[in-house]
Amino acid sequence: MTDAAASTVAARAPAPVVWVPPDAPWVTAPRDAVLHRWAGRSMGTVWRLVLAVTPQQPVLPVRGVVEGCLAELVRQMSHWEPESELSAFNRLAAGESMPLSPDFAHVMRMALEVAHQSGGAFDPTIAEAVQRWGFGPIARYDSPGFAPSPPVAPPVPESAPWRSLAWHEGRLRQPGGCRLDLSAIAKGHAVDAVGAALRALGFGSFLFELGGELRGEGLKPDGQPWWVAIERPPGGAHLPPLRAALIGQAVATSGDYRQGFRDTQGRWRSHTLDPRRGCPVEHDLASVTVLHRSAARADALATALFVMGWDEGLAWADQHRVAAWFTARDGAGGWREAATAALKDWLDD
Repeated sequence: MTDAAASTVAARAPAPVVWVPPDAPWVTAPRDAVLHRWAGRSMGTVWRLVLAVTPQQPVLPVRGVVEGCLAELVRQMSHWEPESELSAFNRLAAGESMPLSPDFAHVMRMALEVAHQSGGAFDPTIAEAVQRWGFGPIARYDSPGFAPSPPVAPPVPESAPWRSLAWHEGRLRQPGGCRLDLSAIAKGHAVDAVGAALRALGFGSFLFELGGELRGEGLKPDGQPWWVAIERPPGGAHLPPLRAALIGQAVATSGDYRQGFRDTQGRWRSHTLDPRRGCPVEHDLASVTVLHRSAARADALATALFVMGWDEGLAWADQHRVAAWFTARDGAGGWREAATAALKDWLDD
């Protein structure tokens, strides 16, 4: 998609862009169902759940199920927890291997698949670069005296650590010095996992959010889908509102504004790093939103496309039929936006 195909957003109040998934499973909650709400904290952010509950369904175990599911995923995949399985893998010596819990193994297989597909724009072995730039658990960018330590030379794509990761008899092998960071996919998987746990309890209509990533299942008792407003970047008050109907679908957004710092030259250093360069992204993209049946895949793809930038990202997303929305600054105080071909199939005209 060329720049000419992108819409330049006017400064007037625009009509909303509405997305409805094609061929969605239109299963409506019973009319006697009542919406219940819960909220809590996990993975350094807030989770929220809206659940359609009938008088015959138990409500008491719901919070415990959600919190237990999230706690187990933290135990497996947190790079902030020194006793997590991920941290244990990062400490392995070269040639050693370890079995992974089912969720961890599932996420790693998906992460490596997206890494291969994206040519390393998504990288589950980015922990060293994340730490150098102060976005890891040690020597944070907002701590006194912090100074980033960018690489002397960009990484060699053929030798990226993720390419050396290998499975043997169900165990993941440590090639040596490889440090995992699954921050760009684990949260999305957590959204999927909580959704699966709720379905296992017999609930078929709910909206679950974890740190801005959402999954909707079924229809509400009034027959309406779970309408959600898509996050817009700061300064984009005049951008058209974006609304999506999440019916068996998830949405994830990656942007350059959630976390970062200004270096000594005044440049904004985003927490999103380009693994192919080992440095924060440097382009005009402000955000990329992806809609997918899998929140984990939406999470990883949004990161990969944001890293790629406008031209490469749009071309790659169209080639791989990814439903995505790109928002970029035009350099003159304005904005440009574009939808991929797959997302246009969602547009409610």
